[in-house]
Amino acid sequence: MPRGGGRGPKKNYKGRSRHFTDEETLKEQLSKEEREKQWRKQRGDDEGAEGDIPEGSGSESGSESDSDDDKHKGVSHLIEIENPNRALKKNKKLDQLDKEGATGSSSQLSRKEREEIEKQQAKERYQKMHMEGKTEEARNDLARLALIRKQREEAAKKREEERLAKEAAKKS
Repeated sequence: MPRGGGRGPKKNYKGRSRHFTDEETLKEQLSKEEREKQWRKQRGDDEGAEGDIPEGSGSESGSESDSDDDKHKGVSHLIEIENPNRALKKNKKLDQLDKEGATGSSSQLSRKEREEIEKQQAKERYQKMHMEGKTEEARNDLARLALIRKQREEAAKKREEERLAKEAAKKS
């Protein structure tokens, strides 16, 4: 038996034409809502029910918000349920943040963050030792540098001797 219990082919409504509201209709609806709010506000002021409620408190009028408790069915609105899996953001004061930073909040860092910080510190220590010439690589570099300087000095002496020899040959 085909899908749908044999009532014929299943209809697909995806190709239906879409309906969009034009600007004029939207403006009319908004102006109607504004007029209705003003009317409710005037009526509420006349009754004295909305005198304490600040303006812009939403679409509810004063009489609706007063009878809010009557609208709830049962006691479900009285029970507060909190999701234990939801991480709540707790606002901390500035002095608390300073204290945590001073005491070291490495226990609160994730493993990746901790490893990244350790890696940076190790790199800085290595660079410091390298600048002081205490690492093996630094020693090798310094030895290579000394050889190069010695070779350059010898080459400079050789060039100077050749230049002097050419000048002596020209004079004689």
